[in-house]
Amino acid sequence: MNHNCRPVLILCALLSGLAVASAQGADPAVRFTRVPSEGLQPQVAVDAEGVAHLLYFRGEAGDGDVFYVRRDATGDRWTEPLQVNSQAGSAIAVGSIRGAQLALGKGGRIHVAWNGSNQAQPRGPGKYDSPMLYSRLNDKGDAFEGQRNLMENMEALDGGGSVAADTEGNVYVVWHAGTGGEINRRVWLARSTDEGLTFSSATAVDAEKLGACGCCGLKAFADREGALYVLYRSARENVNRDMQLLVSPAKGRSFLNQQLDAWKVATCPMSSEAFAEGPDALYAAWETNGQVSFARIDSERRTAAAGTAAPGQGTGRKHPALAVNKDGRVLLVWTEGTGWQKGGSLAWQEFDAKGKPTRVRGRKEGIAVWSFAAAYAETDGTFVIVY
Repeated sequence: MNHNCRPVLILCALLSGLAVASAQGADPAVRFTRVPSEGLQPQVAVDAEGVAHLLYFRGEAGDGDVFYVRRDATGDRWTEPLQVNSQAGSAIAVGSIRGAQLALGKGGRIHVAWNGSNQAQPRGPGKYDSPMLYSRLNDKGDAFEGQRNLMENMEALDGGGSVAADTEGNVYVVWHAGTGGEINRRVWLARSTDEGLTFSSATAVDAEKLGACGCCGLKAFADREGALYVLYRSARENVNRDMQLLVSPAKGRSFLNQQLDAWKVATCPMSSEAFAEGPDALYAAWETNGQVSFARIDSERRTAAAGTAAPGQGTGRKHPALAVNKDGRVLLVWTEGTGWQKGGSLAWQEFDAKGKPTRVRGRKEGIAVWSFAAAYAETDGTFVIVY
C-alpha cells in the first residue's frame, strides 16, 4: 500500500464514522441527558434566563412520587430534588399519560398538576373519585405547598390532566371527566387569578360537546401574550377520536374550537400531546394512527396550520415532545415501540424555520416502561433531549 494514501484513508474513515454517528443521534446540535435517579416521565420548561426546570416521577407506577429539579444555562448538574406531592405515593405513572405536568408562572413560580393515585388524598365523594391534584412552589422557592384536589364533587377522572400559567398570575388546571360513556365526558377548567393561591370552581370549556377519549391525555399551554390553548382527543360514537384544539384569547373565559386531525379507531390509543413556543410562533404536536405530527399556530388568528408528519413510515410512534430554539428551528421527539408495560426507543427529527426536515435526526434506545422523552433548547440553540 502507498503510505501516502493512509492519511486520506484515515480521514475518509473518520468522516464515514461521523456520518454514521450523526444518523444514530450524535449530531452536535443535539445533546442527551438522563432523568436524575432513573426517574420516569420527564416534563421540562425553560425560563427567560435559560434555566431548565425538570419534573419527573419515581417509585411504583401505581403509587409513586413527583420530584422537581432545575439547571441553569451554564451548569451541568441538576439541583437537589424537591418532592412535589405532599402525600407519599399519591402520584401515578401507569399508562404513560396520567403523570405530572408543570408550568412556569409569574415570577418564575412552578405550578404542578397530576392525576392522583388510588390512595391519594384529598378525594372526591364518588365511586370513581381519583383526584386531580395541584401544588405550587412556595414563596421562598425551597418547598412545594400541600397538594389540593381541584375536582371537588366530580367523578371519573381517567386520562391525564394538565396545567398552564402566564406572567400575570393566571393559572389553569385542565382535565376531562364525566360518567355515562366517553361522549358524555367534558373538558374541565379550574382557573386561578392569584398565582394558584385560590381556584374557581371547575367549568366545562368544550362548548361543542364532542366527548373525550377516556384514557388519553390532554395538554394545556399559555403563550407569551396570555392566550390559553388546550389539545385533547374527542370521542364521538366511540370511533371518531379526533384531535381538537381549544383556544382562549380571553384567558380561559371562552374558547374557540379547531379540529386538527381525524382518526377513526375503536379502542383508546392512550395518546398524549405537546406544545412549545419559539421566538415568533407556538407549535403543537400530537399522535394519529401510529404517526406523530406538529403544526405551527398563527399568533394573530390563533389557528393551526396543516400538520407536518415526522418523515418515514409512522408505525408505533407515540408521545411527541417539542422544542424550538432561538433560530426558530423545531425539534420533534417521539417514542417508538412503547406500549402497555413495555419500554422502547426515542427518535427525533429537526425542522428548519420554514418547516423543512434537516439532516439532524436519529434514533436511540433507552425509553423505560411507562416513560417517554422531553426536549428543550439551550440559549446557544443546542437542543437537549431528556429521557
